[in-house]
Amino acid sequence: MIGAKELSPVELTEATLRRIEAIDGDLGGYITVMGDEAMEAAREAEAAVARGDDLGPLHGIPVPIKDLEGVKGVRLTHGCIPDDEIADSDALCVQRLREAGAILIGKTNTPEYGHAGTTENRVFGPARNPWNPERTPGGSSGGAAVSVAGGMTSIAQGSDGGGSVRIPCGFSGIYGIKATQGRIPRRWSSEHSWHPVNNSSVGPMTWTVRDAAMMMNVLAGPSADAESTTLPDTPPDFTESLDQSVKDLHIVLSVDQGGAPTDPEVITAVRAAASVFEEVGARVEERDFCPDYSNRALMDRFFDFFCIKGYAAHSELLDNPENAAQLTDYFREDLEHGRSKTAADYVATLNAIGRYRAYAESFFTEVDLLLCPTTAVPAFPIEQPPDTIAGQTIDRVRWGFIPFTPAFNLTGNPAASVPVGFSSDGLPIGCQIVGRHREERAVLAASAALEEARPWVIEKPG
Repeated sequence: MIGAKELSPVELTEATLRRIEAIDGDLGGYITVMGDEAMEAAREAEAAVARGDDLGPLHGIPVPIKDLEGVKGVRLTHGCIPDDEIADSDALCVQRLREAGAILIGKTNTPEYGHAGTTENRVFGPARNPWNPERTPGGSSGGAAVSVAGGMTSIAQGSDGGGSVRIPCGFSGIYGIKATQGRIPRRWSSEHSWHPVNNSSVGPMTWTVRDAAMMMNVLAGPSADAESTTLPDTPPDFTESLDQSVKDLHIVLSVDQGGAPTDPEVITAVRAAASVFEEVGARVEERDFCPDYSNRALMDRFFDFFCIKGYAAHSELLDNPENAAQLTDYFREDLEHGRSKTAADYVATLNAIGRYRAYAESFFTEVDLLLCPTTAVPAFPIEQPPDTIAGQTIDRVRWGFIPFTPAFNLTGNPAASVPVGFSSDGLPIGCQIVGRHREERAVLAASAALEEARPWVIEKPG
């Protein structure tokens, strides 16, 4: 519409800012709104249309940036009081979005350094779910999910180190995908960029699968200054995969992934999604994804790895008493856990990750896709994660509702969250679709097939 001069970038940006002003005060999706900068960029975008310039794929489209990524000259908090600063450079994803013509509209809310599956911090307060503002939108890309689900923007940039794109998409009824690790790189920034087991990457959060594929085209691909785990090959055009048939694919459905307690309503919705693939000719079988691992053992290894890396990167926040006093309880606990681990613990963790990666690689030589829940429960009241799920007591409450996503940060497989229904309380339920390494196209094709059969955009909050 912008390219055809049916819609003005200035009008669209003005409408976006009005929408943010009207509803975000009740939802907490944004830490910073870049009103002046966005309007200046919109006027430049409109002038480019008038001149007949070649336009990028996101030309004139407002896009928010999660407040873990830098936008030069704009406040960057990481959700952390001691690290509230002004960014001196653009993150790589920000640079690529700018080059594609996107209008940067603001910085979205996140838990402290992304260390939670919900979105609360001491800088700004909680993000709230547009379907029910008393409930969490998930995290750590919770503000990004609020922006899209709340109709403030059509797309948003998120990032995912343990489910941080997929969890809020599942809780908020939108689509998101974590690509194969290294497909969407970050810029090399420190010695930590050389870590051989990277678990985090940037990802799109959108209303539609096609929009996510378009964002993937913009964000993916190698860069001369990217971190060491970046994939070297030129990525495909992800939009070309959306009409790909899923007929005859071998799909495994695993509803509890190693014994994770899961709400029966979630299981019912995910099984119903699996039946869609059977209807279009895929072969679906239900069995455990990883029978040699209990889910608790896997989550213990992920938690150790996540916290050790966190402490290695942010030890100065914990070891300095003045900084430590300003941290959230959850982030301080994670850093303390990381500090408590020995070198032997770390080696044991890396060995377990290596074994789990080998299992996943073997699994996906015979299976095309894995289906499982995105989260074990629908969205719960803010700061009240469930201590029981399906009648079972959860001993690590802060992580008990997300037993399905971290595994694929450790293995690096591409994984998406697709809306597949609602709970009896009217809250969205997500299904996770996981593919083999470098096969985002199959994940996107399956997502598009499910979207066509059970379109979710007809249901919106409010």
